[in-house]
Amino acid sequence: MALLEVAANSVASAFAAQEGGAHRVELCASLDEGGVTPSHGTIRLAREGLDIPLYVLIRPRAGDFVYENAEIEAMLDDIEHCRQLGCAGVVVGALTPEGEVDEDACERFVEASGPMGITFHRAFDLVPDRSATLETIIDLGFDRVLSSGGMPSAVTGAASLEKLVRQARQRIVVMPGAGITPDNVASLRDATHAVEFHASAKRRLPSAMRRAPANALGMGDGETRTDPRIVRALVTALA
Repeated sequence: MALLEVAANSVASAFAAQEGGAHRVELCASLDEGGVTPSHGTIRLAREGLDIPLYVLIRPRAGDFVYENAEIEAMLDDIEHCRQLGCAGVVVGALTPEGEVDEDACERFVEASGPMGITFHRAFDLVPDRSATLETIIDLGFDRVLSSGGMPSAVTGAASLEKLVRQARQRIVVMPGAGITPDNVASLRDATHAVEFHASAKRRLPSAMRRAPANALGMGDGETRTDPRIVRALVTALA
């Protein structure tokens, strides 16, 4: 049976993912910006309330994946916090200005993760040679790589993902992500032969404020949250 990981942007989203039958949660903040590291309090509450494995995105800011020393130190501190809380794993990555894997930084991330699982995130899709980079992150000790095959969605990148799955030969999990829905996940599984999939399964909620300010202020809109019904539909399609 294929495994579904859900990207959850809050404690409420994490619990909704579990309610819908997700097999694992990747917790983050600012999902609309591609995700950044959630607060320590958010991680702790999710860890205490979930019965399924919790992975945490370690990304200090939105934007590119070329990090300064201070940012790397902050990422290492966040990894240690996740380890102390007993999280199942972390999701992380770093690149050089040339778009290659920052091996020095990633070695430190892998070492800091200790017994936790560790996923290389979609920075992988920005490298010039994904086949060579897959070997690099295998050698570094990563357990999993999240990828859309270098395309805007995993569906359009299916051919590339299938090649990566074949190349991996079970040495690392290649997990398709981006644009995955209940309508396309089964065909994507058949096309790529992947065994794990990553989706946000989200919807926009209306504002809970009875009197919201004018939208011109840029505040007061409703939140984006994981929808357990979409999660359930994804799990059913994969089954």
